Amino acid sequence: QVQLVESGGGLAQAGGSLRLSCAASGHTFSAYRAGWFRQAPGKEREFVASISVSGGSTSYADSVKGRFTISRDNAKKTLYLQMNSLKPEDTAVYYCAGGGGLVPAVRSTSYDYWGQGSQVTVSS
Repeated sequence: QVQLVESGGGLAQAGGSLRLSCAASGHTFSAYRAGWFRQAPGKEREFVASISVSGGSTSYADSVKGRFTISRDNAKKTLYLQMNSLKPEDTAVYYCAGGGGLVPAVRSTSYDYWGQGSQVTVSS
């Protein structure tokens, strides 16, 4: 089992930045692919970004490409999402996820473990 706890969400103005962190405990975090998803009110959960086990390969949703950066520190068992140039449409609950597999994955079904979520609100 892997337990995931997000932190770093909050309120930001449009054009601002936030950094989300996801601390993992339990089995070896470095053995899992990791990703970020988000869910806005009244919408389905959607893929944001994913990173390989080694951190050498990443994948992003078109809506965040060039603005968000996913990274991981396996020694600290922590996943990060740096969010720059935030837009009001980025407002959502952000979830980190981990799952078996070496390469990034965009489908939520590729992940077995989920955090509780962290609210990000971007004001215009």
